[in-house]
Amino acid sequence: MRPPAVVPDHSSSIHTGYFSRNTAFVAAACAFVFVFAAAGTPIPLYNTYRLEDGLTNSDLALVSVAYFIAAATSLLIGGRLSNFVGRRPVALAALMSAALGCLILSTLHSVTPMLIGRVLQGLACGITSSSLGAYVVDTGEGKPRWLTAAITGSAPMLGIPVGALTSGVLVEWGPEPRLLAYGLIALILLGLAVIIALSPETVARRPGSLASLRPHMQIPRGSGQLVVAAGAAAVATWSLGGFYQAFGPSVTSEHLGTTSPLVTAAIFSSVMGLNPLGGPLSARFSPVVSVRLGMGLFIVAVTSIMFNLWAGWILPFIGSSLVIGIAQGLASTGAIRALLDSAGIEERTGLLASLYFISYSGSAIPGMVASSLAGHFDLFMIALGYTLLGIIAALVAMATIKDSPTKL
Repeated sequence: MRPPAVVPDHSSSIHTGYFSRNTAFVAAACAFVFVFAAAGTPIPLYNTYRLEDGLTNSDLALVSVAYFIAAATSLLIGGRLSNFVGRRPVALAALMSAALGCLILSTLHSVTPMLIGRVLQGLACGITSSSLGAYVVDTGEGKPRWLTAAITGSAPMLGIPVGALTSGVLVEWGPEPRLLAYGLIALILLGLAVIIALSPETVARRPGSLASLRPHMQIPRGSGQLVVAAGAAAVATWSLGGFYQAFGPSVTSEHLGTTSPLVTAAIFSSVMGLNPLGGPLSARFSPVVSVRLGMGLFIVAVTSIMFNLWAGWILPFIGSSLVIGIAQGLASTGAIRALLDSAGIEERTGLLASLYFISYSGSAIPGMVASSLAGHFDLFMIALGYTLLGIIAALVAMATIKDSPTKL
């Protein structure tokens, strides 16, 4: 068992805040969700952009790749920054970037503002995954371990469908479909930024912020095999999520027979919608069992998805996608529980950044390949490639997961 990290006592220099740590915990968790909700907001409008503004499947895939690369880059470069400047300033930067991305996307009539807006949202999601995730863990001390693990592991997969479904409803029935959803999410983000600005800081400012920007992957000693297992599980599920984000609207219109923004949002959201159920379910099992059970469910569900896509059956397709969300929640929460057991307070941001870097890379790299192939292969063949990648990664996760080092 490794000794806990020794943190210098700078408590006198830590901002105590106007709100309590419990309020900070709730605000940080909500901010984590709504930064990703901003990332899900454009999805129901993709078919509108294709029909009215001439964007192609390759354009949409390229924009999705840019989003994932921006997120991965911000994790790799700035994943540890909040250890030096504090959690709150970095969290506020993420919220501002997400809100600005929404405002730019509300002006979209060509691929350029879409690219800029999605890059800003990607940067925000990357920063959020490490710094806001660490702030959730810091302010959640004393709460059930599965709860903080579920939030840090499942908030992205809850937030993205929340944004997509909210946008789908407003695009379907609300006024100003290109503006209203973006404006609403931006206002929520700004409100949460005010609360976090008045919340207590959990890390004292100290020298070294510039050095922290050096690209770095932080893995606690003895946790390498755990990171392989957690990363493989992330690649399996996040790559499929990347497919739904880039090609979901096109699959909906070309293979499942509808262009409704709300149905498009529901289909896109289905692959993530039940992810939060996996957190509480994982509390019933050890991390090893959670990961193996989650990945086993994933393999069954993704095989069913491909059959239903081939047959053009929309309801069974949605049902199989919902199972993916439960599988991902089980696997990600179990893996993060095991990893957090092995990490000290100053290792949390780096560890979460490393894990999410793997996750975003698992979406970005297949997305780059798929965007280059979109003009040569139909969507079913591209979906088949994603399925094979997911099954292989799931098998790797099942084979390599083990108990955390603190339990050996």
